[in-house]
Amino acid sequence: MDVIELLPRLHLLRFPVGQAYLWRDVEELTLIDAGPIGAGRPIADAVTALGHAPRDVRRVVLTHFHEDHVGGAAEFAALSGAEVLAHRLDAPFVRGERPGPAPRTEEWERPLHEAALRQLPPGPPVPPPTLTELSDGDVLGFGGGARVVHIPGHTDGSIAVFLPAHGVLFTGDTVAAAPADGTPIPGVFNLDRAQLLASIRRLADLGAEVACFGHGDPVLSGASAVLRSLGAAPGQPTGTPASR
Repeated sequence: MDVIELLPRLHLLRFPVGQAYLWRDVEELTLIDAGPIGAGRPIADAVTALGHAPRDVRRVVLTHFHEDHVGGAAEFAALSGAEVLAHRLDAPFVRGERPGPAPRTEEWERPLHEAALRQLPPGPPVPPPTLTELSDGDVLGFGGGARVVHIPGHTDGSIAVFLPAHGVLFTGDTVAAAPADGTPIPGVFNLDRAQLLASIRRLADLGAEVACFGHGDPVLSGASAVLRSLGAAPGQPTGTPASR
């Protein structure tokens, strides 16, 4: 796992598939997504290497239920005591109560999706007492008041997390950066692509300066304009990331 400082308060944790983000407030940390199965211990080790204890991570906010975002959540929560949070529509899948719906892939996406699934076994479910359900508009106690933004399309319960006080937006897989050249693109492997594009337009209206994606390099300036250009993006993107 690579640990990359993006801002003084923000680190990117990059796994072989997917990534998570670590936000630092004065006395506590917040993890956005938790990587694939087996990522819990490496995340805890990274937190320690940054001069903190795993117990300083008070919460893990999951942007959606896919394996490369929730696989390490139960393990890390057990190591740190962190609360895990997910949107109410994706929470049953995070708890392991039933399998989540498969994406409605287009023909060109199917071989990429099959390859991604081979790399991503499901992680252990998050126990019900550990998981808190979120709704659109909830404000969380970090980053000066982090706002939960419901952005369906990739999954029904996909969320973004926006920190208005810092201009930082975490998009989950609603937006990605193409591996070939880092160009931001609409997310792939979606339940409803038209709904996803509408969600991107909603994110563009937030006025974020920084956008942190579920896959690929973040945009560190002018993020709102970048997102606005993606909201009407048609057809197949180039350099699509093989990710869920």
